[in-house]
Amino acid sequence: MLSAQNKGMEQLKPVLQQLERHEKLMVIQFLATELARQEELLLVPNASYPVWSPLEAYGASDALLELLVKPQTETHKSFLM
Repeated sequence: MLSAQNKGMEQLKPVLQQLERHEKLMVIQFLATELARQEELLLVPNASYPVWSPLEAYGASDALLELLVKPQTETHKSFLM
């Protein structure tokens, strides 16, 4: 059974397919603007948000260095071929 949202989408698809190219571009622009507006609501003014940085990811750099230094085994060779 289709939900109300799926029914709405199924009704919209044929209408969208019949639009002219420039009208479809206008729909895309409208939807992109709506998505951007909704995302702005997710951000709280004057709040701080953590951002991951590889600057101090020593474990990751050690693992990569180990892979570069270690000679290739048969499994590595077969994987690459």
